[in-house]
Amino acid sequence: MTSTAPEALQGRDAEDRPPSWPQRLRRFGYAPRPVIGLRERLVPPYTEPSQRLWIVLGVRPLLADRLTRWSAWLGPLLVALVAGLMRFWHLGSPKAVIFDETYYAKDSWALVKQGYEASWPKDVDKLILADPSQVPVPTDPGYVVHPPVGKWIIGLGELMFGFDPFGWRFMVAVLGTLSVLMLCRIGRRLFRSTFLGCLAGGLLAVDGLHFVMSRTALLDLVLMFFVLAAFGCLLLDRDWARRRFADALPVDAEGVLRPDTGIAEGLRLGWRPWRLAAGLMLGLAFATKWNGLYILAAFGLLTVLWDVGARRTAGAVRPYQAVLRRDLLPAFVSTVPVAIGTYVASWTGWIVTDKGYFRDWAATQGQGGMWSWLPDWVRSLWHYETEVYSFHVNLTSGHTYQSNPWSWIVLGRPVSYFYEDPRGGTEGCTAAPADKCAQEVLAIGTPLLWWAACFAILYVLWRWFFRRDWRAGAIACAIAAGWVPWFFYQERTIFLFYAVVFVPFLCLAVSMMIGAMLGPAGSDERRRTIGAVGAGVLVLLIVWNFIYFWPVFTGQTIPVGEWQDRMWFDTWV
Repeated sequence: MTSTAPEALQGRDAEDRPPSWPQRLRRFGYAPRPVIGLRERLVPPYTEPSQRLWIVLGVRPLLADRLTRWSAWLGPLLVALVAGLMRFWHLGSPKAVIFDETYYAKDSWALVKQGYEASWPKDVDKLILADPSQVPVPTDPGYVVHPPVGKWIIGLGELMFGFDPFGWRFMVAVLGTLSVLMLCRIGRRLFRSTFLGCLAGGLLAVDGLHFVMSRTALLDLVLMFFVLAAFGCLLLDRDWARRRFADALPVDAEGVLRPDTGIAEGLRLGWRPWRLAAGLMLGLAFATKWNGLYILAAFGLLTVLWDVGARRTAGAVRPYQAVLRRDLLPAFVSTVPVAIGTYVASWTGWIVTDKGYFRDWAATQGQGGMWSWLPDWVRSLWHYETEVYSFHVNLTSGHTYQSNPWSWIVLGRPVSYFYEDPRGGTEGCTAAPADKCAQEVLAIGTPLLWWAACFAILYVLWRWFFRRDWRAGAIACAIAAGWVPWFFYQERTIFLFYAVVFVPFLCLAVSMMIGAMLGPAGSDERRRTIGAVGAGVLVLLIVWNFIYFWPVFTGQTIPVGEWQDRMWFDTWV
């Protein structure tokens, strides 16, 4: 009688047996998830950099150890230095009032000079460019539709360097450079990897929209800076709170941290300075442009959900109830009242000067009524805000460069901030005298970066939904907070450059996707090599794409043919 299949296998060695499915998948980079201790789940350690690079470069072990320790700051600082050099290169060029600088440069100058925005005469821009010292600040108040923080910041640069293009762009360039540094550090903390953090910052440094906005005196880059700073503060607060749980939980006889329901549900976290700092940053964002209010709501929900996750990991059986009892009220007080107080404080110049637009409304037109017991400035400010809200929701007049938010992520309709067509032999045009050149500042993201971000968004959504990766959820939340609200204003005149608010989080998404391309921990050499080649090619193509579009980011004079080569789609013209 012949043996059955199982009996026939009984005498075989282990090597002769067919490999299990995890073993078969290992050749494609699969590695079983390691068992992670509770402390590491609460406060994950940072990835230790490989020593292979130092060995290849011939760096001695002692110096290699120092460079590894310094890399946490040295890497981000080097990336920020490169970003700053690019952003400050010929910052005053073009010497012109480009796009909406015609509003914010003058409003900022009036604000820092007299505490409120002025009503400027028409065609004053040419006089300002010729000799700003001969242009007095008007005393008549001007009607403005954005809060003052962004204009105070722009005005600070004007006070330091003068009422000219370099002066009104200076502080925006500073914040643009600092945002690259912040993103490197935020990415490092989020991914626990200095490499991925610096990669995210490097991608932001070579994004065209962020680059152009860093060199233009508009409010949206200022808003982006405070939103990114708030996200970083909440990330620090998350680590701080989880560290408190790790320190409070009991340790067994073997030195292993153990969950504890009583501590997880009952621990009061007390004073949380980073959450207060986040409230301040969100208030400054709201006091720069009103869409910061949506981000305040989204980030407030995000930080509460992070508390739920921390208490659940620490052993809470009913984490939502625990957060409702212990964390919800402190979270609200640390963010919403702080943000609102910051917003009101930003109007101090308007309040104390008594000369701003609508400043005397309560005393002259708003007398009587059930709210007459409030101070005049409060009622006047409220009236001003309602008028501004009405302006924004009814802003439906068409514009050449307006776009639908659906098209932003694929760069459907960029915005031309500045365009001139000098003839050959004039203004740096090297074309023949009968031909023309083009000089343009085009607010558009680096195309390959943004198109890669389309796939990166899908990746982080998959990672969050199917793998419950909180990092992917945080990135998705930040992108949605800056992008989704605009879909509710389909009739309003809106522009692609509003998307600069969530550009840093697109870079984080791409960085996370590239990290996945490099392969999980434990991948074999072949998988790592394939991933590194693919990731390297993608990053190099993005950098090349930024260099290729450099002339239309910086307003350089180039032959019309070269300019047309860069207008890949009809909607870009």
